[in-house]
Amino acid sequence: MKKLMRIVLMTLAMITASGLVSSEAQACPGCKNANETDSLRPRAYMYSILFMLGMPATVFTGFGIAFYRMSRRSMQEQLAQMNSEVAEQTSAE
Repeated sequence: MKKLMRIVLMTLAMITASGLVSSEAQACPGCKNANETDSLRPRAYMYSILFMLGMPATVFTGFGIAFYRMSRRSMQEQLAQMNSEVAEQTSAE
């Protein structure tokens, strides 16, 4: 489990580092010209696209965290049950 957690953390660190190091993305000429004008509509459209791209990642991350917590809780309950069974066996002997 520790190995999986280490892999996940390293992957997140690499994604974060690549996001900080990367330069500004090049837009198509129409988008570039629209963003250089004073109109706020193209900029709002651009932000709405970024928001829509970020939502699936947010939702899947939430589900992943929820499933991780559920499996972790289940493992702890199983360990507690096994420990109580072992304690009962040793006290019976």
